[in-house]
Amino acid sequence: MSVTFYTLTNLPLPALAAVGLAAGLVLGAVHFLSLHRVTRIYTAGGAVLTALALQLARFGLLVAGLAALAQLGAVPLLAGALGILAARAWVLRRARA
Repeated sequence: MSVTFYTLTNLPLPALAAVGLAAGLVLGAVHFLSLHRVTRIYTAGGAVLTALALQLARFGLLVAGLAALAQLGAVPLLAGALGILAARAWVLRRARA
């Protein structure tokens, strides 16, 4: 069975929340780990164009992911935002260790 947008929108609300949370965790981890990479490029005096391209890709991916969650509804979007915040806490904890 293939998963389509139509099959996702027919899921029960708790399942949609779980999809949003999982997507938010992945989006947040990618977003904040790449932020760490961009920061290292800038502080090391590295290639500014590379850092800028990574920065734009980072924001573009986050916006696209949140827009996709918004198409599923408010609950998946809010769960995705919660996942992004949880991923931020994980990346910060990982960076401080």
